[in-house]
Amino acid sequence: MGDLDRVLVLAGGISPEHEVSLRSGRRVAEALRRLDIEVQVADADAALLATLAADPPQVVFPVLHGAAGEDGAIREILELAGVPYVGAPPHACRVAYAKPTAKALVAEQGLAVPRGVTLPKSVFHDLGAPALLDRIVAALGLPLFVKPDQGGSAFGATSVDSAEALPAALVSCFAYSDTAIIEERVAGTEIAVGVLDLGDGPFALPAVEIVPDGGVYDYAARYTAGRTEFFSPARLDPATAAAAAEAAITAHSALGLRDLSRTDLIVDPGGRVRFLEVNVAPGMTETSTLPLAVEAAGLDFAVVCRELAHRALLRG
Repeated sequence: MGDLDRVLVLAGGISPEHEVSLRSGRRVAEALRRLDIEVQVADADAALLATLAADPPQVVFPVLHGAAGEDGAIREILELAGVPYVGAPPHACRVAYAKPTAKALVAEQGLAVPRGVTLPKSVFHDLGAPALLDRIVAALGLPLFVKPDQGGSAFGATSVDSAEALPAALVSCFAYSDTAIIEERVAGTEIAVGVLDLGDGPFALPAVEIVPDGGVYDYAARYTAGRTEFFSPARLDPATAAAAAEAAITAHSALGLRDLSRTDLIVDPGGRVRFLEVNVAPGMTETSTLPLAVEAAGLDFAVVCRELAHRALLRG
């Protein structure tokens, strides 16, 4: 472990998740410094390439959320710069970041996914929104859930209880992406399952149960202390907990992810685990589920960060 002594944490970015990324980056940096590792925190901006060239770090730990941070672009830059980094390679990021693609791939591996459709904004204009919306409601029923085809932190995501509320939900969605996912809203217990690979293969952390105040796990509920109650480990029977862990590892492996990921799932009233989406750069804030799961597993968050960075160093 003594070989690792200098890490560059990338945090910030230009996505709507900028502030969350900064908070995540600060926490990772503080954890590594606690283990006497020299840490520099930088943004992914015009100075990045010069920084990498002038004073190359041993390892880059990207904690960038949203576009660029999770769509593979920054990972491509790090590959070009020849700098080892924590996390999934570019091609896997692109697949996971495209939610409809990720959903289709995990369904091929046998995971249950909500029924839904993925449609671009132009289709509603070209084919007539009222008739198309009527057909969607007739096919999928109510309630529904509308979200952008990419991105995180619940930006542009809306729960829809009536057909009359669907147009406004799409307007909100299209503010963040030109393509919307409209799917059945599955009732049940919302959980997040983190996956780590510290060198011996991927393993699932204990599931974290998410109970937001008011019932909607939106941006405020995710990042405002006290707005959401978390149960870690989740209040699941052993068989369901095992199924959730298996689903998260299946998603991690099927999408070609590496080092760490977080899979969002919902357990319906019948105990069936449904896949919602996967995140290649999980939040690391005080209210983020991955650090909660690390603690529930009896692991030290700082040691986990160091192990992930060291694994990247060995790859490099």
